[in-house]
Amino acid sequence: MDVLLYLVPMALLLGLTGLAAFMWSLKSGQYDDVEGAALRVLSDDDIKPNDPRQ
Repeated sequence: MDVLLYLVPMALLLGLTGLAAFMWSLKSGQYDDVEGAALRVLSDDDIKPNDPRQ
């Protein structure tokens, strides 16, 4: 039971760290453009058109 004296504060600290990371990502704008990432996957900008001389 003595291990709970270590595990409970560590669990709270880990949870607060995760919450702080999530709040930082919200503040820095990580979730502002959720549609844009989905559409960028579909674009084929890196494919060059076929050269008719080949």
